[in-house]
Amino acid sequence: MSVTHPYARLTQDTLIDWLESLGLDTDYRIYPLNSFENRVYRVGIEDAAPMVFKVYRPGRWNRAQVEEELNFIDELAEADLDVIPAADIHGERLFERDGFLLAGFPMKAGHAFELDNPDKLYRIGQQLARLHNVGEAGTFKHRQSLSLLQPVNEALAFFADSDLIPEDIRANYLDTLTNLQSLLTPFENTLADCTRFRIHGDFHPGNILTRDDRMLIVDFDDTVTGPAMQDIWKLLSGSPADQQLQLNELEEGYEQFRSFPRRELKLIEPLRTAHMVRHALWIGRRWEDPAFPQAFPWYGSARYWSEHLLALREQWAALQDAIAQAEAPYTGY
Repeated sequence: MSVTHPYARLTQDTLIDWLESLGLDTDYRIYPLNSFENRVYRVGIEDAAPMVFKVYRPGRWNRAQVEEELNFIDELAEADLDVIPAADIHGERLFERDGFLLAGFPMKAGHAFELDNPDKLYRIGQQLARLHNVGEAGTFKHRQSLSLLQPVNEALAFFADSDLIPEDIRANYLDTLTNLQSLLTPFENTLADCTRFRIHGDFHPGNILTRDDRMLIVDFDDTVTGPAMQDIWKLLSGSPADQQLQLNELEEGYEQFRSFPRRELKLIEPLRTAHMVRHALWIGRRWEDPAFPQAFPWYGSARYWSEHLLALREQWAALQDAIAQAEAPYTGY
């Protein structure tokens, strides 16, 4: 664990100094909020409502990429979607201080989205279709495009000599990644043939806050150019029967505003597989950040890697089924 990690320089006093340089008087009540990739704080403001400030991880996104994220949110707000645009502070939204990019947002509260509520699934399907309509109306020039193979290729390189994975498991893990690389290759071509546009990128229940009748879509940090299905599959959980019921509600709501991407259903398991690899790689790459060993103390243990390896091997069968589905003629409804 490195004491020289960039976030080690981000103290409460530093944040107060930054905000004062923006002309904001805080009441010195600063509370860290749940975030690992970035640092996010609830900040009390004198004679005003509290605000949330997001300090972006140095070196991850450049200024142009963050600006595209904020501009996309603005477009969604203009289309009357429930999102939280960055606050305008003396004519600016994105600031740079001491090598960090930061932006402020109005404070909004809510509860995590519940997948077992059919009415809310229907409504979030409507919201997601409207989000995709806005996403398709423009393009990103600086944000990344989603790839299935990229996380696998990067994991192969990263874990080849990493001491975060036990020596007696490493060879099996690398072999498994190589096999998944082969199985995912045809789906990378399928992905390239899909209609791709600006999407949320990490559309899971934790990024949908509900309060009364409102459903607030938050955290566009992973927004990318990708297929609609990337914003759908993370809303599915439970048994296959449960997932089918959830999918039916989402589809019915989605169809109110745009055609549901049924042809992309074959991408669910490839997208899930890539996410599993990406998540393990993400933790490994961030291990020097002191927040990560605290949040994931089991990472690096033989038990974690054995279970992760088993889960990836179970994906082989799922990918084989997806290959068969992809090769079958499309019959529509």
